[in-house]
Amino acid sequence: MDDPLWTDAHAPSLADLPQSEPRERLQRSVGEPMNLLLQGPPGVGKTAAARALAREVHDDPEADLIEINVADFFSRTKKELRADPRFEAFLSGRSDMAKADMINHVLTESASHAPVSGEFKTILLDNAEAIREDFQQALRRVMEQHHRTTQFVFTTRQPAKLIAPIHSRCFPVPMRAPTTDETIAVLESICEAEGVEYDESGLEYVASAADGNLRKAVLTAQTTVAQTDELTMQTAYETLGDIGDDDAIREALLAVRDGEFDDARGTVDDLLTEEGYDGTTLLEALLRVARSGSEFGSDDVARLHKLAGAVDHDLTDGLDDKLHLMHLLTAWADGRTELRAMA
Repeated sequence: MDDPLWTDAHAPSLADLPQSEPRERLQRSVGEPMNLLLQGPPGVGKTAAARALAREVHDDPEADLIEINVADFFSRTKKELRADPRFEAFLSGRSDMAKADMINHVLTESASHAPVSGEFKTILLDNAEAIREDFQQALRRVMEQHHRTTQFVFTTRQPAKLIAPIHSRCFPVPMRAPTTDETIAVLESICEAEGVEYDESGLEYVASAADGNLRKAVLTAQTTVAQTDELTMQTAYETLGDIGDDDAIREALLAVRDGEFDDARGTVDDLLTEEGYDGTTLLEALLRVARSGSEFGSDDVARLHKLAGAVDHDLTDGLDDKLHLMHLLTAWADGRTELRAMA
């Protein structure tokens, strides 16, 4: 899917957020900036809500919203941290720093620099449950020092993993899973804007299958339209059958990222031997799932694409698809951009 993701192309404004209580809480913070903790299940729109707020409060959100996907950020190598254009000025000449010190330095410098427009800037820490406790303690001090000029927004599906001092410095914004009717309304609005053919049964089928995950519903609808040019009960049923393995593929990616290689290897083996994938098709599915999930940062996805380019030729030989794919995933989990570890 080369077109922009519908989750980005149809990102809601603050006024268009489908849930009234989070919308009202965020609108209250427009005139009175405060640190926020957006918490709720996966795919309910936490990141989209934070971005909508930033567009509302900043004249130049591109400059004054610093968005950090924590899972991606903390897994980077020192070289990757220094190469990030958002942070390279902070880390110039600091290659001898320990990685932990680099991360603390980036967070401190990001908070301390003056906003480009207006009186404050926003630092969005997405998937905040992945922040180690020692970094949380350091972050608490940064929040105290720069509370007048920097708003911190945390999004998390596991608020219990954040320490009490961070909770106490944030206004909570609970976000529940949307109802089927709320999801249908979002899908209908997008289909109207895209000018695609659809019927009510197709919308309801996709919304029900998503089970409260709005992001999943929107991306399923986009995949269906990309493949069939319409969203009906029949085309949605066929598409959901095609992408029914996405959850297993996502779990394999998460498992290998967490060092659980046996679990990932078992899933890859099942998909190749039981579900009828060949190596090239499964590689394409791995890339698609990584690209569509908020669990994986843009740098992680870019590295996976680069590694995929290197392994694609090996897969066309068809000698050992599982071996080649696990070689790829192991290199990705190690933070490498090359299949073979550098000496």
